[in-house]
Amino acid sequence: MDKKEMEDQVIKSYQSDEKMMILIYAQWCINNDLDPEALYVKAYPNQIHNPSLAEAMELTVPKKESEEIPTHTVLQVLQLFGNDDLAFIVQSELE
Repeated sequence: MDKKEMEDQVIKSYQSDEKMMILIYAQWCINNDLDPEALYVKAYPNQIHNPSLAEAMELTVPKKESEEIPTHTVLQVLQLFGNDDLAFIVQSELE
């Protein structure tokens, strides 16, 4: 594998992980009767429409069909991807 192929692989892996993070966040919101898009706009008011979040929303399942997602997991995943503002909003919603 040459350098370019390795870089492409790293980028694809990051993008896949980022999509999973967004899906975890969206499903956690659904499971906790929160609107993922409304919380996102609170955290990032200049990004009213997020196509990745809209895509993730299509993949969520009803609360009763979902496994529990611990809040600490959501917070850690959000922070891992640099979404500290969103993690702060999620935390404040719980208090």
